Amino acid sequence: MNKFFLLFLIFSLSGLFRIVAQTPYNNNPRDPFFAPKPQQEQASKVQHIHSDESGVKPDQYEGNLVFSGNVKFEHQGSVLTADKVVLYQKENFLKAIGNVVLLNADGTKITAEEMEYDGNSQRGIARRNVVLTDPKQSIKTEILYYDRVPNTAYFNTGGTISDGQNIMYTKSATYYVNTKDIDFVGHSTIDAKDYTIESDNIKTNQTTKLSKFFGPTTIRSKTNYGNYVYTELGEHDGKTGISHLRKNSRIHYNGKILTGDELVYNRNTGFGKGTGNVMLDDPKEKRFVKGGYAEIYELKDSAMITNKPYAVKIFEKDSMYISADRFLSFQKPDSTNQKKSYLRAYHKVRVFKTNMQARADSMSYNETDGILHLMKNPILWSGTKQITGDEVKVFMNTTTQDIDSVKVLGNAFAISKVDSLNMKDEFHQIKSKWMGIYFEKGQIKKAVAVENAQSIAYADEENEKTKEMSRIGVAIAVCGQIEADFIEKRLETVTCRIGAQSDIYPMSMLPREKRFFPDFNWNTKDRPKKWEDIFLDTPNYDEIVYESDNKLYDLAEAERQKQAEKNKPKTPVREKR
Repeated sequence: MNKFFLLFLIFSLSGLFRIVAQTPYNNNPRDPFFAPKPQQEQASKVQHIHSDESGVKPDQYEGNLVFSGNVKFEHQGSVLTADKVVLYQKENFLKAIGNVVLLNADGTKITAEEMEYDGNSQRGIARRNVVLTDPKQSIKTEILYYDRVPNTAYFNTGGTISDGQNIMYTKSATYYVNTKDIDFVGHSTIDAKDYTIESDNIKTNQTTKLSKFFGPTTIRSKTNYGNYVYTELGEHDGKTGISHLRKNSRIHYNGKILTGDELVYNRNTGFGKGTGNVMLDDPKEKRFVKGGYAEIYELKDSAMITNKPYAVKIFEKDSMYISADRFLSFQKPDSTNQKKSYLRAYHKVRVFKTNMQARADSMSYNETDGILHLMKNPILWSGTKQITGDEVKVFMNTTTQDIDSVKVLGNAFAISKVDSLNMKDEFHQIKSKWMGIYFEKGQIKKAVAVENAQSIAYADEENEKTKEMSRIGVAIAVCGQIEADFIEKRLETVTCRIGAQSDIYPMSMLPREKRFFPDFNWNTKDRPKKWEDIFLDTPNYDEIVYESDNKLYDLAEAERQKQAEKNKPKTPVREKR
């Protein structure tokens, strides 16, 4: 291909220095870039076409021929014009000075204040205010090295490259004319309409608009400075807006961070996905979700995480761990236009917190307001309390992270161990259609059961002198509404309202089976004891075996049987005659 200078292109310095070292050129005072190439063939001579004046001045330019005024030279289809040209005929070398313009047969144009060209090695150097233009781009730099045989050009004095849409800034770059690839070396910036790319090593193609990264790289949105992607190995398609990120990569969007072994992000649609060791971090909510696969939707401010995912919500004094088959994270405004953060979990939900554990089929967590909504066969444990129902809502204090209250919707059943310090099978029980349970400093303060309310509660009495507690009996109540008050973990009073039917039965009058509702199920095998238990369908712990105390009833029943025998009418005995 006959070109005096082929577009802008980078010549590798390391390759240049190897050539100079291998081929000494000590007799040539010019730039070592013009050192002869190994096995260099005889090249055609540069041709003088026109000049206003020409001549030789022994005291200038080593006595070589000088052309001035509208100077024009030609070499293999390329035309050079300048104010002055010095021709070193023996070396087949020329130096152009002032208003230098090089026009190649393919329309490529370069302007500079000075230019040197070696017709033998077919290498050239353009200096001072260098501008190279072609149909793809324009390049500006101070010194440009070009080599027409491999069709490369190089600069290391800093420069800009513009393709009409993007402007690229770099200290050093190499341009491969045949493939239209540009290799940026060192810190470089691509300034596009809606985003910028900063990288320590970029290779980009001006035809495909595909940029490849081989070092720390950031692609940042101009409309939202906090939204950007980072990678140390990947590529970005300028036509589609899609980035593939493969090493130490992150997607930052709306204050959140997605990481993973491999990430894909579309800056036009805001869609991203990650595979392998993904983590969605939300620093504002102090919560992250880990899993094997994730998708983010920047415009909707939402994300989905699956493949054995789990979430960790970090509190000041504690953390809450949640597992499920799938998580959805999103933000949306409420009726007052306040933006709130939500985390939803689907199927096999398991929750562990030191003061609360739970399991359910699905969950919705309003992180902003601290509302945890458990659905489909939920079980909630807190201390020595167990709560079940069709749905369970836990309201937590967002400052202290303690439970403020619990609301149970449908088939509400609350069970509380009477005394956590013994192994007796004694449990307070409250049932109803709806139930509200209110806490104070992590302990139940009050429980209100509404509609078809029933309760079984152990009644104790404190001795005024000894302060010891003694058992009165068991209170059984059936009414429209039940209110149970607790003091220092003890059930103090049970108030039965609306159609009240309530009685206290001495222990001697109530057998063990009457002290439990028929659907009583105190579950200890499924309750998580440590955070790692959330990954199990059930930890399947051994059921706790409690001691039954039926002595008073058995003694009383024996005495009742004895009295019944005594009170039976005697049958008269007939005498034989």
